[in-house]
Amino acid sequence: RDWSAAIAAGAGVDAGVDAGVDGSVDGSVDAQRTGHRLGLAVSGGSDSLALLVLADAVLPGQFEVATVDHGLRDGSAAEAAMVAGICAARGIPHATLPVAVPANGNLQANARTARYQALAGWMHRDGLVALVTAHHADDQAETLLMRLNRGAGVRGLAAMRAAVPLPGAPGLALLRPLLGWRKQELRDIVQRAGLVAAEDPSNENAVFERVRVRQALDAAHWLDPSALAASAVALGDADDAVEWAAQREWADAVSADGEGLAYCADASCPPTPRAIRLRILERVIRELGGTRPRGAEVARWLASLEAGLTATLGGIKGRPTVKRWHFTVVAPHRGTERAG
Repeated sequence: RDWSAAIAAGAGVDAGVDAGVDGSVDGSVDAQRTGHRLGLAVSGGSDSLALLVLADAVLPGQFEVATVDHGLRDGSAAEAAMVAGICAARGIPHATLPVAVPANGNLQANARTARYQALAGWMHRDGLVALVTAHHADDQAETLLMRLNRGAGVRGLAAMRAAVPLPGAPGLALLRPLLGWRKQELRDIVQRAGLVAAEDPSNENAVFERVRVRQALDAAHWLDPSALAASAVALGDADDAVEWAAQREWADAVSADGEGLAYCADASCPPTPRAIRLRILERVIRELGGTRPRGAEVARWLASLEAGLTATLGGIKGRPTVKRWHFTVVAPHRGTERAG
């Protein structure tokens, strides 16, 4: 497998990330060509240790490693020290990043937020342009099934992308070059390297949704995780096509309207598929500084507007007239009308 090519292809993402990397928007940043350094997130589990071994083989001297210690269980500090020792033996810079995870709410979501915040701070301090993680095909299959079970649309079913902006860190990229690899392949790499991976007991705790989905997937031998992961990629292509069409629709049918926006939505305008109209409404809220809604809320808002009803969502009022839908920010002192 050409893992180096995956890194080179994924080391740049679209406008916004590249702008933060080198002040330009060129669509790609080749870490090997430009000298930009990458940051690897390595927990000590088999997936991330395989990532470390592969990176050391194809990108020697071009990356650093960080281990986030969430402090949620006994042994986490020892696992971080183990990764530090492996890196020291290979001459790879390593940092341990302790974080405090709020105990209230969704523990896994809180841990993920704290982890990305710590990693972004480390990357800024060390001048690293992209974070590389060890998400693989089995992870992708689990994510797809979880989102199917929640009734996700095409954007959600696209699951994990190979290259995206790092959450909460504009100007930094998140790369996942191993999405085409199976978990067992990564375990084999660790074994051949003579390393012993850490085992996280939470990976077997059925309290967590992902663990339940993983166990169900393991038991359903007729399901092929690689095929599910390939479907996620195809859905990503479909999502890109919808977004492309929505951008064209925005340019053709949305205009400034005083301090708000207007959308041509009557019979005189070209007919627009529902999926495109949903994207237009999402962007209206974003452009006018509204609160980001859930997809189901946007769908109800669209239904109200199509029925000729004035409705408010995310602090943005939509008011249909004969030829256009008019959108304005709701004044703070006024009551708001909910969509639907």
